Amino acid sequence: MNYNVPSVDQSDRLVPINLRQSGPTPVEMLIDTRVRKSPYWALSMEHGCWRASVYNRMYHPRGYVPREEGGMSVEYESLVNDVTLWNVAVERQIQVKGPDAEKFVDFVITRDATRIPVMRARYVILCNESGGILNDPVLLRLAEDEFWFSLSDSDLMLWLQGVNVGRRFDVDIAEIDVAPVQIQGPKSVDLLEDLIGPVAREIPSYGLHATQIAGRDVVISQTGFTGEKGYEVYLRDATQHAEDLWSAVVGAGDRHRLRVVAPAHHRRIAAGILSWGQDMDVETLPFQVNLGYQVPRMKSANYIGKAALESARAQIEAGRPPYRTQLVGLKLGGRPIDDYAPDFWLISANPEDKPVGYITSPWYSPELECNIALAHVPVESTALGTEFWVHLPDQYVENPGIPERAEVVEVPFRPSVNPNQREILKQKGLDSAL
Repeated sequence: MNYNVPSVDQSDRLVPINLRQSGPTPVEMLIDTRVRKSPYWALSMEHGCWRASVYNRMYHPRGYVPREEGGMSVEYESLVNDVTLWNVAVERQIQVKGPDAEKFVDFVITRDATRIPVMRARYVILCNESGGILNDPVLLRLAEDEFWFSLSDSDLMLWLQGVNVGRRFDVDIAEIDVAPVQIQGPKSVDLLEDLIGPVAREIPSYGLHATQIAGRDVVISQTGFTGEKGYEVYLRDATQHAEDLWSAVVGAGDRHRLRVVAPAHHRRIAAGILSWGQDMDVETLPFQVNLGYQVPRMKSANYIGKAALESARAQIEAGRPPYRTQLVGLKLGGRPIDDYAPDFWLISANPEDKPVGYITSPWYSPELECNIALAHVPVESTALGTEFWVHLPDQYVENPGIPERAEVVEVPFRPSVNPNQREILKQKGLDSAL
């Protein structure tokens, strides 16, 4: 069987996902001025960053502990037991400010912007007119007339500015000099209290707090990419003051066993947190990746993609979903997957069959003591307990050339300390009712 030209049916897409299995292809990353370095880039290097990727046209640290010293597994242990610091300045901040800020934001997100209080944040999605997901940022509301989009990996600023060509809305839209870091892990609140005082314990989930750290202005949110207790610290005038914030966090972190680490994709997978460009893209509908709760039935105002999304929901409810694959959670066999996957690994319904789906985000879960993954499988084969077979690279299988058994399971894979909105709604039985 030639897995280099997969047979997975993607006829519902204009540009199929590239499922060719190239495997690891180590190359030297070229550092030049075409891709931006964040204000924290040199600081990450000082803490041992040895590899990076590109995210939002910026260099993004993706590994600190060397492989021979335990790599990402060691970084994970610090996250779930102590506290970690992440350079996530690649989450570019796009400010929408002006008299029509609320109206504009309400027009470009699927959720109801009028219901977001000042000094609160929300996880949101923005869709194109076909209902495809353009971005899934955290949206911060700083004032009645000011919002920040904390971006995932796509050029959303250009889209937002394009929507407002001709000044249909009285707002200014621009990237601002604000760069976040994440402080994540069970001791994150203790570390934050050392930095800003007892008020740290009063910041609610998705709440915002404006203060200073090391004499520099910051906005702090109780959010993150892990499901663990954690915060994001947004530094104003970051190009000038990055060292001040970083040094303050690292200094205060010594007594809490702080470690500087890369984003913990193994933990976000366990929490069911999606990664744009990996689990979804511009040709993915929210319903396809379990984000139906982001498309409220009760929002009367018009927004970009509304007609397409309401039509898609009607088709789904009639038993005719307008897509071929659905994102599910899988538990799978094999040796521990201990690093990023270089390919979308293929999935078959039976060991000898042609591929019918693909894994988007795999990793080993120490708590569950097995490999877990998010994966796209045929929409008619998503029931819990459905069996699949995954074609893993030889280093992860017991018998080279033989696929490993997998089973569809609930997502999230384990409860979160700081649950996201979908997890909260799921606990209330409301995740599919909005």
